[in-house]
Amino acid sequence: MGKSSSTLIIGRQPLIAAIEQGRTIDKILLQKNASGETVAAIRQLSKQHQIPIQLVPVEKLNYLSKANHQGVIAFAALVPYMDLQEVINFVVQQGTVPLFVMLDGITDVRNIGAIARSALCCGAQALILPDKGVGALNEEALKSSAGALEQIQVCRVNSLLKAIDTLHLNGIQVFTSEMRADKNVFELNFTLPTCVIMGAEGKGVQAYLAKAADYFFKIPMAGNFNSFNVSVATGIILYEALKQRQFS
Repeated sequence: MGKSSSTLIIGRQPLIAAIEQGRTIDKILLQKNASGETVAAIRQLSKQHQIPIQLVPVEKLNYLSKANHQGVIAFAALVPYMDLQEVINFVVQQGTVPLFVMLDGITDVRNIGAIARSALCCGAQALILPDKGVGALNEEALKSSAGALEQIQVCRVNSLLKAIDTLHLNGIQVFTSEMRADKNVFELNFTLPTCVIMGAEGKGVQAYLAKAADYFFKIPMAGNFNSFNVSVATGIILYEALKQRQFS
């Protein structure tokens, strides 16, 4: 059944109680025609805590659980989500220079896990994820990360564009890759506070996010085969940051 039952929160009141107790929720599946005061309360709590709601047919819920789900099933997150501004404040207060990775449209959870692993090894402090459009941080993602997802800060935001604004307001430069860029990755200054946006393979970073970035760069490659796996590309970029910060 895709998810193990230990990650499911089934029923309206159990979900409301879980959210009010501070449990982190990945997403809520809500039956399309569900109504009532408790459904209204769930919608309000989801908005307040930035938890995405997906409207689904009852068959989807029945497939996930044979229990009396009352039209609501939620996936409990396996890692806690942090507030972006609080993470920036914490990193700065620790006396370290921010190095963050923003993920745009990356749906393969194994890639997300591998990115988290490389990020932690190269000194990045946080991943920034949108609340929709990326793979869930499930058991497979945690396994692929070799435990890194349990050590790195994960920030979930409802708008990547607003997150870029927050980064800029805190003096953090934003980089993104572009195959036609003039600068190579090693020509960028990673010793300054930095966030790198990584997009899905094939599609790349969405145009409106790329437009908000400060610098474009490319990873030089041999020959005409220009297609690194996104997790490999992230590792190359972040290792350049590590090299500049520790060995320059």
